[in-house]
Amino acid sequence: MGLNGALDARDRRGTVERLRGQTFDVLVIGGGVTGAGAALDAASRGLRVALVESRDLASGTSSRSSKLIHGGLRYLEQFDFKLVREALKERDLLVSRLAPHLVRPVTFLYPLRRKVVEQPYVAAGLTLYDALEGMRRPMPRHRNLSIKEARRMAPGLRTDVLTGAMIYYDAQVDDARFTLTLARTAAAHGAVIATRATAVAMLRDELGERVVGARVRDEESGHELDVAADTVVVCAGVWTDPVTALPGAAEPGFKVRMSKGVHIMVPGEAIDSRTGMIIRTEKSVLFIIPWTGKRWIVGTTDTDWDGDRAEPRATGEDVDYLLDRANSVLARPLTRDDVVGLYVGLRPLVAADETSSTTKLSREHVVDVPLPGLAAIAGGKYTTYRIMAKDVVDAALEGYDVPESVTERLPLLGADGLPAFERSVRRIAEDHDLDVETVAYLVRRYGNLALEVLALVRADPALGEPLIAPGPWLKAEVRYAVTHEGALHAEDIVARRTRMLIESGELAHAAAPMIARLMADVLDWDAERVEAEVARCQRLVAAERTALTRARTAAAEVTTSA
Repeated sequence: MGLNGALDARDRRGTVERLRGQTFDVLVIGGGVTGAGAALDAASRGLRVALVESRDLASGTSSRSSKLIHGGLRYLEQFDFKLVREALKERDLLVSRLAPHLVRPVTFLYPLRRKVVEQPYVAAGLTLYDALEGMRRPMPRHRNLSIKEARRMAPGLRTDVLTGAMIYYDAQVDDARFTLTLARTAAAHGAVIATRATAVAMLRDELGERVVGARVRDEESGHELDVAADTVVVCAGVWTDPVTALPGAAEPGFKVRMSKGVHIMVPGEAIDSRTGMIIRTEKSVLFIIPWTGKRWIVGTTDTDWDGDRAEPRATGEDVDYLLDRANSVLARPLTRDDVVGLYVGLRPLVAADETSSTTKLSREHVVDVPLPGLAAIAGGKYTTYRIMAKDVVDAALEGYDVPESVTERLPLLGADGLPAFERSVRRIAEDHDLDVETVAYLVRRYGNLALEVLALVRADPALGEPLIAPGPWLKAEVRYAVTHEGALHAEDIVARRTRMLIESGELAHAAAPMIARLMADVLDWDAERVEAEVARCQRLVAAERTALTRARTAAAEVTTSA
C-alpha cells in the first residue's frame, strides 16, 4: 500500500501475511460502503486498521443501490427531519469537497397531476427540503415549472395528466466505484484491505470476557488465520445477524430486517427527457434516473425479503409495479421488452416488530457494543455512510485515548484539484495521443487518478484500445483494476469495476475472454485458469440473464392472468 492507496492483487500473499503478523487497533468486518468508511475513519485517526470482506468490495447492497446521494425527500412525510438534515449535509459535503469526481448533481422533475391539491403540498415539502439544507449550498433551490417548461425538459411526459411540475436537485453516484475509492483512501492511510477473506469466528481473551480479533478464512487458498485486534467492528449490512452469531461473538441488541429493492434498466431512447424524475406512489416514491447517458434506472421497490441474502430475486410483480408507476406519467409506455437490465439490493433495516411494513421503518442507524471489543452497526442509508462509520468507530473505541474523526475534512482519492484537472482534458488528451472524449470519460470515473490509468497507456499504447465496442472502457482499465483496485477475478471487473453486468449482459459475455487474458498478463495465469475465469464470468452473466428473463416472463404471466 502506497500513498496512492493501490490495492495490488499481485500482492495478495503479502496482504494475508500482514493480517497474520500484526496486531491491529481495529478490525473491520465487511467491505460495503459502511465498512470501507469505518476503515477510513479509523485509519485517518492514526490507528492500525484491517478490513476483511468475504467476497469483493461492494459485492452486496453497496453495488445494488439506486445510485443516489440524496436527502430522502420521502422521509419528510415520516417527520424524520433529523435524518433528512443529516443526509443533505452529507450530500453537499460529497458534491463540493469530499468526492466531486464521483458524486455529481442531477436534476429531478416532479410532475404534478392534481395542481390544486398537489402543488401546495409538494411545494411545502421542497421548501422544507431546501431549508433543512441550510444557507451554504452547492446546488440551486427548487423551482416551479409551467406545463410548457416541463414538456421542454421532458418531452416524454403525458400531457393528459400533467398540470405543472417542480424541479429540484440531488446527486448521483456509481456506488461500487465510490465504495472502492473509500477502501483505497483507507489503504492510503495505512489500512490493510483483504477481499475474499471470511470471518468464521471471533477470538476471545484468556478469560473469555473480551473479543480480541477474528479467525479468518482465505477464500482463495482455503487456509485459516487469526487476526489479532483490540476491537472488532461489524459492518456487514444484511449479513450482520449471521456474523454476530459466529462462535465467540455476541448478538447485539437489534435485529436486521431485510427490505428488497428492485431496479430495472431501460435504454436511453425509451424515455424522452433531459432530467431525472420522481413520482409519488401509493407506497413511497419512484425514481427515473439517468445513467451514463445510455440507460435509465427505474426504481425502487420496498418489500420484505427473508430468502437468500447473497441472491435476492425479483418477481413479475416487482417488474410490473415499476413499469406501471413509471407509465403513469410517460406518454410512450415502457413495456417488458424495454427492460434490458435488472438488479436487486437488500436494505439492512433495523427491525422494530415483525408486523411493521418496511416502508415505515426508519433508515436511521443503530450501533451496539454487545461485548467488550465488539461493536456492530445496522440501518442507515448510503448517503450517511460517513456518519455511520464515525459513530461505530466512536462506540468501539469508547474509553480509549484516540483522536476525533477527521473524515469531514478528508477528500477521497482522485478529488484534489478536480476543477483544474477537468479544464486540462484537451491538453492531457494531446499529450497521450488520445481523443478528448476518452480522457473526459476517464476523468469522470477516476478524477485525478486518471493519470495513473494513462501512465499504463503511455507504457503500452495497446492498452489505449477499447476493451470492447461500443462500450467506453479501455483495456488499460482492466490492468488498472488488478494493480490498483484489487480485482482478483474477471467477475470483479465485469460486475463492479466497469458495471458491464447491469449495463449490457451481451457486452459482458463477449468481453469476458479479453478481460481474462488481460488479467492473465498481470497475474501470470495459465491457460487453464483463463478458461476457468471466463467460464465463471459467463456463468454469472447467464444467471443475470436468466433472472431478467424469469422476471419479465413472470410479469407477462401476471398481466395475462389479471
